[in-house]
Amino acid sequence: MLATPNRLRTSTDFSTTVRSGVRNGRRNLVLYTASIEAGEPSRIGFIVSKAVGNAVTRNLVKRRLREAGALSLHTHGTGLAVVVRALPAAATASWEQLLSDYNAALAVTTKRLGGSAPRNASTEHNGTTTEGTPRA
Repeated sequence: MLATPNRLRTSTDFSTTVRSGVRNGRRNLVLYTASIEAGEPSRIGFIVSKAVGNAVTRNLVKRRLREAGALSLHTHGTGLAVVVRALPAAATASWEQLLSDYNAALAVTTKRLGGSAPRNASTEHNGTTTEGTPRA
């Protein structure tokens, strides 16, 4: 179980993180990461819809993702808001697969967050968005 200061609890926290955060998708999950104040403890929230499976399956997936989030707090204890959305494939994934997907997605999003300030501050975009897709 995550400690209360490390949980995203309100819908505004979730929507702010999803809308303003950096996204990375994997086979079993999609992870959104946003920066919060450096002194604040990192907060993690989970979205596991009925598309993942019945209540027993959803709770198993949530418990596994919650443990992965708790493990990540050892290295990212402050300054991040993370939302993890489980995909239907997570229902049949093993603990190792979920942990691997979670850690890989978190590494990519934190790297993008760390490098986003200088990239956004530059005046040259070469006609692409920050995700690398051509602008309309």
